[in-house]
Amino acid sequence: MSKNKSVRVRFAPSPTGPLHMGGIRTALYNYLFAKKHGGDFLLRIEDTDQTRYVPGAEEYIVEALNWCGISPDEGFTKGGEDGPYRQSERKPMYRQYADQLIESGHAYYAFDTSEDLTNMRDLAKESGSANWQYNHITRSTMRNSLTLPADEVVALLAADTPYVIRVKLPRNHEVKFEDRIRSWVGVNTNNMDDKVLFKSDGMPTYHLANIVDDYLMKITHVIRGEEWLPSAPLHILLYEYFGWEAPEFAHLPLLLKPDGNGKLSKRDGDRLGFPVFPLEWKDPSTEVVSTGYREEGYLPEAVLNMLALLGWHTADNQELFSKETINQLMCSSPLPEDPERGLSRRGA
Repeated sequence: MSKNKSVRVRFAPSPTGPLHMGGIRTALYNYLFAKKHGGDFLLRIEDTDQTRYVPGAEEYIVEALNWCGISPDEGFTKGGEDGPYRQSERKPMYRQYADQLIESGHAYYAFDTSEDLTNMRDLAKESGSANWQYNHITRSTMRNSLTLPADEVVALLAADTPYVIRVKLPRNHEVKFEDRIRSWVGVNTNNMDDKVLFKSDGMPTYHLANIVDDYLMKITHVIRGEEWLPSAPLHILLYEYFGWEAPEFAHLPLLLKPDGNGKLSKRDGDRLGFPVFPLEWKDPSTEVVSTGYREEGYLPEAVLNMLALLGWHTADNQELFSKETINQLMCSSPLPEDPERGLSRRGA
């Protein structure tokens, strides 16, 4: 990172339900990193998938962050020069970037129906291939602008035939990037598929909107959960296709079950008797109530202290910190879990 570039990070949850404690920890690490470097912490709502929107989720996110004392410098609740900070309100701007990728040859129109895709997956299963992908091999047999005559593509577009825009990945290309926690990561495009970037409903997918928004909002560091690590190679390629400088990436380890394998879920909390949400949540569809740390009587400082130690600790194994002390100690290294500074995972 250039010494003259101001640090800008973002926490970008989707309003699909209550904010999990893993999300709070991600927000905390972003917040602390920004404060240590005199930068800005942005709060953005990523609601491109309107089918999964849950009423009350946005309000819950804001209230949970406020209770924890993780206040954004910019965001959909505070405004800022790079807004709006809700993706559904940014919808008109994304199409030009999808068109730019088509014009540069890095994306294409795909007119396949849901029935077409289902039939291809079924045929793949029958032939013994369980994981069919729309990629550099299979796209040659599908109904898209790479296989159809140019005049037919023009006619289909003029007739408002439903389509999506997919990224066109090269064959046998090694994508490499340095993660601030995991060091170098490499993935071959032969193991990737041509993801949808722009949907038939006129909304971008996460992959396109995320890249465009991070660029326009001048994000310098993307600190997020490791569930997004498989998507990072595609994001690196998109930055390259647009001719933009990519931010630095850091993929945090997930919070795991106290017993057994897999990431921590609400069911684990119910089963073992502890909250997995910062605040109480009442599901608007089922009216099932899930308890939160606030309602159980925990102080927000204690919750932040606990979360900071799920993935980081000091060399002397100190366990009690104020938020200010966590900021000083945790962020004295480039990011938590930097092996060169003797920091390691703990409980993650």
